Amino acid sequence: MATAGRMAPTGRVATVVVAAVALLAGGCGGTAWDEQANPARTDAPLSAPAPSASASASTSAPAPAGTSVANVPESLRFTATTLNGEPFQGTSLAGRPVVFWFWAPWCPKCRSEAPAVKAAAAANRDVTFVGVAGLDTEAAMKEFVQRTGTGDIVQLSDRKGAVWTKLGVSEQSTFVFMKPDGSPQKVSGPLDQDKLNGHLKRLTG
Repeated sequence: MATAGRMAPTGRVATVVVAAVALLAGGCGGTAWDEQANPARTDAPLSAPAPSASASASTSAPAPAGTSVANVPESLRFTATTLNGEPFQGTSLAGRPVVFWFWAPWCPKCRSEAPAVKAAAAANRDVTFVGVAGLDTEAAMKEFVQRTGTGDIVQLSDRKGAVWTKLGVSEQSTFVFMKPDGSPQKVSGPLDQDKLNGHLKRLTG
């Protein structure tokens, strides 16, 4: 992308426009993580309320007793930042059943499944839900969380796609259901309440 005060080459501008149009035309299809396929939205709001304090409190939960660093799956060895600016350690999820929800603010599928995710997280307190937002500005991510009422879920800001890449995710919406032993199951969305509950039963069964 062009930096402030500099004009981007005409060829690259065309490439960015083509990539952005192709992404939106596909609804919520696959996306490669690079500058062309990950354009920042210029029409996103300048500010929005951060997720609730409950999400912040849950980000610092330590790993269960008896879980050593050596036993932490490679996929959980990452650091990130929540949408309200708190540091997050993937290693804190070791030994727990986890549901990763990968979404983008402009994705219709992600928005449609948000109520089911919110309800499932409230009904399954023994499972940690982690939203991983990407492909837009943080302002747009925060607006999505506010509008969908999903602030009680830990929500990570992943504009550069580091967590997406770590867990092998390339499109939204995608769920990764990870058992306490670190074995994952990747499922493409959208998932309605019944489908989500079915995957949760297998995760905790």
